[in-house]
Amino acid sequence: MIMLNVLFYLLCFLCFPLIVSSDCEQETKFNDHHKALKYKLAAISSILIASAVGVSLPILAKKIKTLHPESDIFFLIKTFAAGVILATGFVHIQPDAVDAFTNPRIGQPPWGDFPLSGFIAMVSSMATMMIDAFATSYYKRLHFNGKVNGDEEMQGEHEGHVHVHTHATHGHAHGSALVSENSESVDHLRHRVVSQVLELGIVVHSVIIGISLGASGSAKTIKALVAALTFHQFFEGMGLGGCIAQAKFKSRAIAVMVLFFSVTTPIGIAIGIGISKTYNENSPAALIVEGTFNSASAGILIYMALVDLLAADLMNPRLQSNFKLLLGACISLLFGSGCMSLFAKWA
Repeated sequence: MIMLNVLFYLLCFLCFPLIVSSDCEQETKFNDHHKALKYKLAAISSILIASAVGVSLPILAKKIKTLHPESDIFFLIKTFAAGVILATGFVHIQPDAVDAFTNPRIGQPPWGDFPLSGFIAMVSSMATMMIDAFATSYYKRLHFNGKVNGDEEMQGEHEGHVHVHTHATHGHAHGSALVSENSESVDHLRHRVVSQVLELGIVVHSVIIGISLGASGSAKTIKALVAALTFHQFFEGMGLGGCIAQAKFKSRAIAVMVLFFSVTTPIGIAIGIGISKTYNENSPAALIVEGTFNSASAGILIYMALVDLLAADLMNPRLQSNFKLLLGACISLLFGSGCMSLFAKWA
């Protein structure tokens, strides 16, 4: 009987460290989960504020004479922001898409045998170009058909001149005035198409990074991502805000676009928090979806940055005739892309 009691107490003594270790492990997991949730909530607020401030700055700067969309400083800000968007596509998004498709967890071909990420990015950029072209063509026909019909009722044309009737006078105006007005309208239409397509590409990527952050269970990983993604969204917002400022949308449309961009990543984080218990970012389905959307987003952003933002600005007659401004724009582009590339170390 005494031996049984001794054996019982000996077993209890041997099992006690295991019980304590189990309790400590559960407590550690709870603390890590609690800390991760705290960082996620902090990420929602900081990214929301940074996104709203970044996208609003170029729009509000229109009221400041030195930062007006036609000013030299605004050109430098735009090329900086375009560099940020270009680096986002090349350095941040595309490598993530390649990693997702080449992850050995997917296993079966063609995921590892074919450069699917580059193919999807190529198709995405071509599709963006087609949407860009057709949307611009549609808006031009819609705008100028109505304009020409209205002008023809009020004006007559002969020998390259346009009759202009007013209540006080009856005179002539050269066709160049109408061409100038039409060119300005075309520019506004282009800026509107560009800003809408650019926001689409940014939003796709923002949702993905938001869900990835929200679903992550590592407090250490989230802590490192919060600061990097805050700056990431701020600079991306500046690029988008510059396009919105030049598009001259109505106040209601501007508010909708600003709000849509600002809340996308926080909503993605909230979704990630909600599905964190069931979501496995390393499952084949999650990797394929992430790789597909990241590739498509990269193609959109790379096309928009190079064609609609940088080519349009750097080939602008104003920059072409001003060497110092052109050089400043190129330096600003390199600085923006360099800063965003540096953030890839943490995000």
